[in-house]
Amino acid sequence: MAKKRKTSRKRKPQSKQKNKSRLKLWMVQALVILVCVFLSYCAFIDFQIRKEFEGKRWSVPARVYAQPVELYVGRKFEQKALIGQLQNASYQAVKKLIKQGQFSSRASVIDIYTRQFHYWDGFEEAKKIRIQIKNGHITKITSLNNDDSIEIVRLSPALIGKIFPLHDEDRVLISYEEIPTSLKKALIAVEDRHFFEHFGIDPKGILRSIFTNLIAGKIAQGGSTLTQQLIKNMFLTRERTYSRKLNEILMALMLEYHYSKESILAAYVNEIYLGQNGARSIHGFGTAAEFYFSKPLNELNIAEISLLVGLVKGASYYNPRKNPERALNRRNLVLKLLQQQGFIKVSEFDKASKLPLGVNKKPNWTSAKYPAYLDLVRRHIKRDYRIDDLRNEGLQIHTTLDVEKQETAQDSVKFSLSKLDKAKGFKSGELQTALVMVEQHSGEVVALVGDRNKQRNAFNRALDAKRPIGSLIKPAIYMTALQRPNKYHVLSSLDDSKLVLKQANGKSWAPNNYDHKTHGKVPLVRSIAKSYNISTVRLGMSLGLGSVIQTLKNLGVTSPIAELPSILLGALNLSPYEVTQMYQTIASGGLQIPLKSIRAVLNKEGEPIKRYDLAVREYIEPETAFLTQYLLTEVVQNGTAKRLTRELPSLMPLAGKTGTTNALRDSWFAGFGDRLLAVVWIGRDDNQTAKLTGSTGAMQIWLDIMKKIKPEPLSLIEPEEIEWYEFPDMSNPVESCNKTKAYPVVKKHVPNYINCY
Repeated sequence: MAKKRKTSRKRKPQSKQKNKSRLKLWMVQALVILVCVFLSYCAFIDFQIRKEFEGKRWSVPARVYAQPVELYVGRKFEQKALIGQLQNASYQAVKKLIKQGQFSSRASVIDIYTRQFHYWDGFEEAKKIRIQIKNGHITKITSLNNDDSIEIVRLSPALIGKIFPLHDEDRVLISYEEIPTSLKKALIAVEDRHFFEHFGIDPKGILRSIFTNLIAGKIAQGGSTLTQQLIKNMFLTRERTYSRKLNEILMALMLEYHYSKESILAAYVNEIYLGQNGARSIHGFGTAAEFYFSKPLNELNIAEISLLVGLVKGASYYNPRKNPERALNRRNLVLKLLQQQGFIKVSEFDKASKLPLGVNKKPNWTSAKYPAYLDLVRRHIKRDYRIDDLRNEGLQIHTTLDVEKQETAQDSVKFSLSKLDKAKGFKSGELQTALVMVEQHSGEVVALVGDRNKQRNAFNRALDAKRPIGSLIKPAIYMTALQRPNKYHVLSSLDDSKLVLKQANGKSWAPNNYDHKTHGKVPLVRSIAKSYNISTVRLGMSLGLGSVIQTLKNLGVTSPIAELPSILLGALNLSPYEVTQMYQTIASGGLQIPLKSIRAVLNKEGEPIKRYDLAVREYIEPETAFLTQYLLTEVVQNGTAKRLTRELPSLMPLAGKTGTTNALRDSWFAGFGDRLLAVVWIGRDDNQTAKLTGSTGAMQIWLDIMKKIKPEPLSLIEPEEIEWYEFPDMSNPVESCNKTKAYPVVKKHVPNYINCY
């Protein structure tokens, strides 16, 4: 027993030694494992940073532009109107032109420093130009650099909307070379004084923040450099924990190791969060410049730059639209820091700090400005592009929208419907409307209204409201007849006596005229001018419904058409957009040109990737189209649209057609001059009576628009096959045998004799 105890005592020191050795080995192994894990983690983080940063593809929304304003000698343009255009485009009124986006004006002269821009047909440098205006016309355009005459100059187009990424971020990418010097100075002065000296972190700043946090008992201060702020915005969450802070420091060191200061600063300028527009985040100084000032970043002055830099600390807290006093104090603090660090002079500080904030009440490019038109653009563009490309690739979409005409149309809708509400006893909003305006020879849609409320587009009536078109169908019927010149001409005799038609179901249909009278024998020209129903139905039935339907298809109608006699009085549901396509073919002289809202699409570098060129198909012979145009001028001169002649005498001739449906539910008007065609509809969404005919409703909106736009009169240049002949004047049945009037007729089929009736 004693021997065993002795042996046991001798082994005990050896056991302790072994345990210590094992512990040391375990600690070394643990340390090696931790180092390996840490290095592996660092390698993983390093890989992720390089992968994300080098392959960073910011989601950039497609930008949608209106037509540029073109200025050329001879163009009608009042000086006040041109100044208004410049102000709407956020041009700054100055005494002397110094940089892009400025203008100065005096009697009959406007000097402009235009903006450089990537158009669909090439890049244009900024220019200093002088516009001379006299008697409401541009008389001369010269370069302020060399006094050379300039034939035409374009003002960069208005940004009318964007097609946003799925996560609703908005961004305008800026390269390092495009960052204004004043912005670089302000960021250095306020956010990171030692940015160009440190290696990603500021040790003094970190120690200072640790001390502050220990006193506060929580993470109250971060001590972040610009690099750390960029890491936080690009890679990390907003939570305030020590583990996240350590990650931030580690990643900042790695980012600085791999990339230049210039690359990091450019990424910061494009990534930083600077506000909110509804559900859409405003990221980057380029976007913020547009959002708050409606100007490109390179046009901002030092006060405006300082305001944006001040938002970095808290875009919501210092929101200049909601908290202007707080934002002003923050801006002036930024200016003071710039002055204290020698970036600006005391005199510059004094001047800039006294300036107002200068922030627009709302962004000029908001998608709510022309929502119905942007809806049309989206539908057209989706034919050729994937939705992800539209939302993320920064495409530039150049549209055919004419902002001046769009604004005029919207103002006229508001004005006219308010008058009609009062006149007919409707509550505001019961009457609705839709309008489509096009340049008829190109098919370009220059204005579109889908709701009387210009900021609403829950239902785009211009595109989606299919309503009976009433008498707007009649030109197609008369056109069908005129395609047979051996049998029909503009003075052909039609029968407007009582008519009863038996239908397939055994019932009878007896169409009536609007005045509930019959008129016996009437010339074709008077039948359409007065919009007689009975004579039109008789004509359509004699021509054959199939022939009329084919004419409608040739005019561009794609909706299904039932082969029923009732279509002859407009029992055919079409949208205002489709009606416009139909009348475009008539107005263009028989050339069917598909309506379009897009001229070209450019990639984010400004390189054209698709152009939407003119597509023309001739379905209607020129002489038939010309005779139909002539008949529609008679509607304006002597028929249901005669009020236009009284109120727009200097613009005559114009062509047009009124349309009214049963129980006065739908009021239509389609009219055109030499270049512009507009179709207007008024009705109610519940399909109850609007108490309006085509002439008392829709034509009033059309008239108000044209009073402001002053369209060019219809030229009525006859084709070679047409000649004018003197015949009894059929404008007024009482005087038809006492006067003569020139009428257009196909040369090969001149009637020998015309009865007076």
